[in-house]
Amino acid sequence: MPASVSISEAIRVLEHETGIVITVYFRQDADREWSAQLLRETVTMFRREVADPSAICLSADGPGVGVEIARQVAAEFNTDAVFSERNRGKFAAVQNGMQRLLKKHSLRYFVAVDQDGDHFANELLNFVRTAQHVSEHTGDERVVVLGERLSRHRGLGLLRGEQEELADRILLDALQYHAAVSGTPLNLSFIHTVDGVPDFHAGYKLFSRPTAEDVFLSAPQLAGCSEDAYYRHACEAVMTVEALLHGATLAALNRRTYDEQPVSVFASFNLTQLTADLILWPCKRLQVPAVFVEQWLANHMPQLLLGTLSPQGRDELLAIRDLVLEGYGLPADAARPAEIVRPRFI
Repeated sequence: MPASVSISEAIRVLEHETGIVITVYFRQDADREWSAQLLRETVTMFRREVADPSAICLSADGPGVGVEIARQVAAEFNTDAVFSERNRGKFAAVQNGMQRLLKKHSLRYFVAVDQDGDHFANELLNFVRTAQHVSEHTGDERVVVLGERLSRHRGLGLLRGEQEELADRILLDALQYHAAVSGTPLNLSFIHTVDGVPDFHAGYKLFSRPTAEDVFLSAPQLAGCSEDAYYRHACEAVMTVEALLHGATLAALNRRTYDEQPVSVFASFNLTQLTADLILWPCKRLQVPAVFVEQWLANHMPQLLLGTLSPQGRDELLAIRDLVLEGYGLPADAARPAEIVRPRFI
């Protein structure tokens, strides 16, 4: 049955009660003219969706080129903007922007998108409609909506696509573990995925006001991990997990994405450590024992195509495994398999 909320009401909520944080970060060696044009195009897309340009906040993470470009583009479009003195990572940028927009009490929904133009504003109406649908059926305003990519690999490439799929699979395991231990079942009834695993690490997300307050006004929960793990690497997991721990219902909708990303900050990171942190932070935050995480890694690594690329893919997966277990304080173990143990036949 269609939701009872009318299209005209959903459009009104989008135009007048939805705030958008666009995170901004460009490397010092980035082409400034090209970078500014990329941000202009992103702002142009979202400016069409809201009545008041100040409902859009450009949040520049740290000093440098990004701050200069964000300040320039914000002035051109009359959007809001916030600038941090230190580059801490995407979660800090989203948090700064959300805290600014939460002061606008007319706003009901809050959206996080990247600067790269890969999150299409014309699909934002369905995010709002999804949140309204969830609230109508649950009677609760706490909701977080994931923008599911139809393919991780087409937008990220084989390596990063496989790394994120591994992290997504284990995050789902960790959430189910926490649900069983806490006695609160994990509600996945508002999710329909291509492969059965939610796209937790996608960057296009919508939060209702209560959930945005829960996630972005709370004290940081490092869970024994580094600040880089929390603010920079596992930022998408932080937003999702904290929303769920505060009682939000998880929802998802399919969205379009480019066949390749125009720019990616993550490409400059140590992707092995990044992926380990994508797994380590949520598992430690959800208080999952190491023995479970080790088994989940063993369960999922054989399912990934990356392991069929030998030795490079195999070695990458084993290196991620070892970093995760080291993060749990487990020493190197000579008895730990040096190969991915997989079924004999497929």
